[in-house]
Amino acid sequence: MKLFIYHTPELTPTDQAPECAIAVDVLRATSTMATVLAAGGEAVQVFSDLDQLVEVSEKWPPEKRLRAGERGGAKVAGFELGNSPLDCTPELVQGRRLFISTTNGTRALQRIQEAPIVLAAALINRAAVVKFLLEKQPETVWIVGSGWEGSFSLEDTVCAGAIAHSIWKESHASLEDLTGNDEVASAIALYSQWQNDLLGLFHQASHGKRLLRLECLDDLKYCSQTDILDILPIQHEPGVLKSQSK
Repeated sequence: MKLFIYHTPELTPTDQAPECAIAVDVLRATSTMATVLAAGGEAVQVFSDLDQLVEVSEKWPPEKRLRAGERGGAKVAGFELGNSPLDCTPELVQGRRLFISTTNGTRALQRIQEAPIVLAAALINRAAVVKFLLEKQPETVWIVGSGWEGSFSLEDTVCAGAIAHSIWKESHASLEDLTGNDEVASAIALYSQWQNDLLGLFHQASHGKRLLRLECLDDLKYCSQTDILDILPIQHEPGVLKSQSK
């Protein structure tokens, strides 16, 4: 297994595809997706375009759908949800499909949706992602951070590093054998430095600061936890993720 980490969707190669691609948007899209599925949501369907989201979701009965829209960290007017995983309670999401469009995370998923295996990862479900990779042993794995509007983000890269670090330690492979590009070693180093204070790192991150200005400290606290959800969001058709069958 060779791991490749890309800090943003724009940095992924356009002339090739991996056997497995993983989208990471810790603050907050992939954290929200994992939370929705863990709370009994039927599926998560992602859109980059808000109008398209509304058009497609209109075909679903109101009691079977939820619409989540976020731009610039704030909730889009007219949508039931923004992008806070803390709003996704079992009482609200059970049996419903979440139609979601966010500033960055949905774009990352759409960039990789043609890969044979597509996963959504966050710190909260890191262990489930690692377990899947160690069992399936895909030949090439891309871990794609969402970044922020095309720029590097600390929280996505530290999550990519957390995944790579676990695979490195649990597979007993050499770092040289595992590493497909330089970003893997740098992401592992970032995670190793901050693994005991991920919330502190989020306070340093530009998007973390943006969310703090929006009074979303509880979201940061939640998203900075590791391995609290045994859930693996996996793509069943382009743009639609469901929980992996146990």
